[in-house]
Amino acid sequence: MTLFSLQLWQIISKTTCTVTMFRSVLKYILSFVTLFGLIFLLRNITIGQNFRMSALYEFQNRIQSSNQSRSRLTLHDNHTLYPHWGQPLSPEEELEEGDLLDSIAWPQPPPGSAPPNLSRTSDPAHSLFTIVPSKNEQRWYVGDQLEVQVHLHDFEGRPKRYGGDFLLARLHSPKCKAGVAGQVLDHKNGLYSARFPLLWEGSAQVAVTMVHSSEAVAVLRRLREKRPDRVYFFSFFRRGNHSEKMLCNVCLPQDEGPLCNFTDPHSGDQWFCYKPKMLSCDARYSHSMGGYAKNLITEKEALLFKRGKNVKVAIHASTTDTINVLPARNGSSSQKPDPVKLATSGYYYQDSWRPLGGVTMRQFDTPSAITQCLTNKLVYMYGDSTLRQWFEFLLTVLPDMKKLNLENPKKSGPFMAVDSTRNILLEYRFHGPPIRIQPVMVSELRYIANELDGLTGGPNTVVVLGIWAHFSTFPVEVYMHRLRHIRKAVARLLDRARETVVVIRTANPQEPGRAGNVYNSDWLMLQQDAVLRSMFKGLDVMLVDAWQMCLAHRLPHNLHPPRAIVKDMAKLTIDFGRWQ
Repeated sequence: MTLFSLQLWQIISKTTCTVTMFRSVLKYILSFVTLFGLIFLLRNITIGQNFRMSALYEFQNRIQSSNQSRSRLTLHDNHTLYPHWGQPLSPEEELEEGDLLDSIAWPQPPPGSAPPNLSRTSDPAHSLFTIVPSKNEQRWYVGDQLEVQVHLHDFEGRPKRYGGDFLLARLHSPKCKAGVAGQVLDHKNGLYSARFPLLWEGSAQVAVTMVHSSEAVAVLRRLREKRPDRVYFFSFFRRGNHSEKMLCNVCLPQDEGPLCNFTDPHSGDQWFCYKPKMLSCDARYSHSMGGYAKNLITEKEALLFKRGKNVKVAIHASTTDTINVLPARNGSSSQKPDPVKLATSGYYYQDSWRPLGGVTMRQFDTPSAITQCLTNKLVYMYGDSTLRQWFEFLLTVLPDMKKLNLENPKKSGPFMAVDSTRNILLEYRFHGPPIRIQPVMVSELRYIANELDGLTGGPNTVVVLGIWAHFSTFPVEVYMHRLRHIRKAVARLLDRARETVVVIRTANPQEPGRAGNVYNSDWLMLQQDAVLRSMFKGLDVMLVDAWQMCLAHRLPHNLHPPRAIVKDMAKLTIDFGRWQ
């Protein structure tokens, strides 16, 4: 090989080696760039996701902090866990729901404030009320209005500076066995006004009760919106000798297993159970309440729900709590304050309910008088156990009514009684789930809207509805949804048979539970009661104001009111309008 050839070969070898090295380096560089680019891309994706989640969180918190649409937003939040929660609303329904939520908006503690210590919360023992002096030289007359100012203080005696406490007020006379509910106004600064119509002569004593502090109401609101599983239910599925017990509710997280969808195809009322492992969904045969969820609130929050301390405790007067009411100045005791202005539906006098607003109620003091009024009537009662009390009351006062033995559970029914001689039919049926009740066959679970659509109606048909107590642990939109379908069914019934009498029983206050009524608080019931009244306003239905009747009466509050009040509710229903 010549010298030139040798040099050329060396150059080529070096060049080849250099190219090979360059290719290797380039390969590593490309690999590094690719890896770096992938890391950069993933990082940006993560940042973008975090940014979107943060923006969504801030947006939701911003809306939720307002007094409007708080609960509605929570339902959207819950779509992450409960994607089947709620059904699409029409524009009209969405507008109505927004208006209803606005109408029950409750004053909240100052935004951004941390949950205070117990010492900074409302204390009824340190609070007081004062009777506002009369404009007539300290004289009050039948037909006047009495006003009381309530000053809320905390456990250290400091005045409260914001509102949101839940108060009840009552004017009563033990001597006259009289009582009327007061209207409480929140001035949102720790001061409240309670107003009463003066409806009887003689002594009248003011009673003000703090049911919950504003701080406790904030906890109740959070539980209602965030914990729809406070009460849980079961269904048994069975095929032959094999059975399975599965968790059920209005909504269930889908990430814990496949679901059986038992939503009613006609009314749209939702109900779900987890699918059994070995059985199909159509093997379901019973429904029952499971129990109450535990550990819902912190130890600090539990201090806000202490019976005898800050749950349904009386607030005392700064001086006197009693006035003397003189006869009406025109010499007639028939003068009455405007019941619409004070939203007063009636009052008790001599232990007898006297309705206002143009409603009359005769005294049915004998079984024969009640029987005569019910002759040729078909009375259908749909609702919870507070309405079952009416069925049971009528059975005890109508001697010729024969209860049919349908071999149904004692509490859930359904029940039926007849007086074949006078052609009277009484029927009671529990509403569809959610119902906290002993085991009941699935075949007996009926929704009120469907039952109403099955009625012919007419001048001899009376429908009584009472549905509220079993919805307190759910977001209020669930209750709105149920009432919306019932209202549509009532409207259809009245369209095809306008002489049908429809009576609706409202909610009522009750005794505090062992947990301070975290599950069945009067505040939750009051919110539902306001929704019910609004949704049926304008329909040709009669309202039995169980809330004011129980609040005005001298007997203690109870989920199932005592017989004396049930009697007046039933008598008022019997005497409503077009029964003759």
